[in-house]
Amino acid sequence: MFAVIQTGGKQYLVEEGRRLNVEKLDLNDGEKIEFDALLVSDDEAKETKIGTPSTGVKVTATILETGKGKKVHVIKYKPKTRYRRNVGHRQPFTTIQIEKIG
Repeated sequence: MFAVIQTGGKQYLVEEGRRLNVEKLDLNDGEKIEFDALLVSDDEAKETKIGTPSTGVKVTATILETGKGKKVHVIKYKPKTRYRRNVGHRQPFTTIQIEKIG
């Protein structure tokens, strides 16, 4: 069984027990969170539910940790003008583990 959830303006394909990094959520480690499922597919029953905008099925997840990603360098350069800028950025993320679909 898998589902599609939306958080942080992005959609994620999730299964029970899967860990994934999503955009930072303002919750503490160990807390539980519920997402609305946009699509739910059950392989055994060969059934797929598609919602507009949600199917009514909830996906429960536990927050494992919050951190920052790898540094991305943004370099600006203009020739012949002595203009150079090097800026770094680390995107914050939250790691969640999917506990239950349904």
